Amino acid sequence: QVQLVESGGGLVQAGGSLRLSCAASGSIFSVNVMRWYRQAPGKQRELVAAITNGGYTNYADSVKGRFTISRDNAKNTVYLQMNSLKPEDTAVYYCNALVTSTLDNYWGQGTQVTVSS
Repeated sequence: QVQLVESGGGLVQAGGSLRLSCAASGSIFSVNVMRWYRQAPGKQRELVAAITNGGYTNYADSVKGRFTISRDNAKNTVYLQMNSLKPEDTAVYYCNALVTSTLDNYWGQGTQVTVSS
């Protein structure tokens, strides 16, 4: 089992920045990919960014150049630095851990990000 706890959400004006954190615990040795998803009201959950154990990163087109995913292995924490925020970035952001050998997915509780215009 893997436990994930997100933090760092909040209310920010358009153009501002936030940094989300996801602290992982438990059987983290089995995790291969860490991802950030988001879900806006009335919309499906969408993948925002991902980072592998090897440091490979991938981003949704809508956030490329504005968001950066990173990890601190010593702290078992993954970050999502969000710059130049837009009102359309408003959503609940979820941290996800993927074990590729079993396809087990673990989710955090989510953190609300609200961007005002």
